[in-house]
Amino acid sequence: MKMNKIVKGFTAIALSSLLLAACGSDQKKDTAKSSDSSTATSKTADSSTVAEKEAGGDLQDGTYKLEEKNESNGYRATFEMTVKDGKITESKYDNINADGKSKADDKDYEKNMKDKSGVGPAEYIKELNDSFVKAQSADGVEVVTGATHSSESFQNYAQQLIQAAQAGDTKTIEIDNGADLKDGTYSLKEKNNSNGYHTEFSIVVKDGKVTESKYDNVNDEGKSKKDDADYNKNMKDKSGVGPAEYIKTLNEELVKTMGEEGKSAADVEVVTGATHSSHSFVMYAEQLINAAEKGNTDEIVVDNIVMKK
Repeated sequence: MKMNKIVKGFTAIALSSLLLAACGSDQKKDTAKSSDSSTATSKTADSSTVAEKEAGGDLQDGTYKLEEKNESNGYRATFEMTVKDGKITESKYDNINADGKSKADDKDYEKNMKDKSGVGPAEYIKELNDSFVKAQSADGVEVVTGATHSSESFQNYAQQLIQAAQAGDTKTIEIDNGADLKDGTYSLKEKNNSNGYHTEFSIVVKDGKVTESKYDNVNDEGKSKKDDADYNKNMKDKSGVGPAEYIKTLNEELVKTMGEEGKSAADVEVVTGATHSSHSFVMYAEQLINAAEKGNTDEIVVDNIVMKK
């Protein structure tokens, strides 16, 4: 009987460790804060807090949905975004199990993750939904401290829903998360400049592995931000790093990280001094990985929303 209790106790500990494995990378340091409310839905409460758009395709009214096909540690993401009068009025992102129960209601998961990283799904799920409605853009969503991995996944899926809303395509987006990558070249390009530059990004998959990453920020003349001497000097003086360094680092880290067992684009480390660019990189890298999981080599054209400063 005593031995049976010991075995059961060990099993419970092992299960808790497994459930938290995917959240280990959520302890990266970022700039966001956490809240204490547990609801997984956010609605617009005050239009005066909504940012004003400078560029990017208008969102068409409707309800847009995205779902992961496969569970990870017992849960999969579901996401629903409502657009009314061209504005994101509701965000319903969640992680559910096979019974349709939310991770936010899993008390053991909440306690274990909160003890380890200071925040749990009851907090970060609501905070991400709130941030999305307020920002009206995916890259404007603040990363929740202690939930970096989940925040970056949220940004990726939010961006894909925005792209669907710009096209008025209400068909549910299916993510074959965790599927083997199909060989090919996958590319993505932003349409609109922000501070004079837009993103161009491609990855090459060979033998099921990411073998090349070409992420860059270019101007209308096709010149790279990393070759802009003034931009590099000003940014480096202010934050200690410039595009000449962080662009190269991010490309190298993606290839390295994707070559490691059990790792994903979300495990690419944030470059100190280039936090926003790092999160934007991961957001687009994850979308390219999603394309590679399906073998869809069509170029992804992002009519990226640029908000007024």
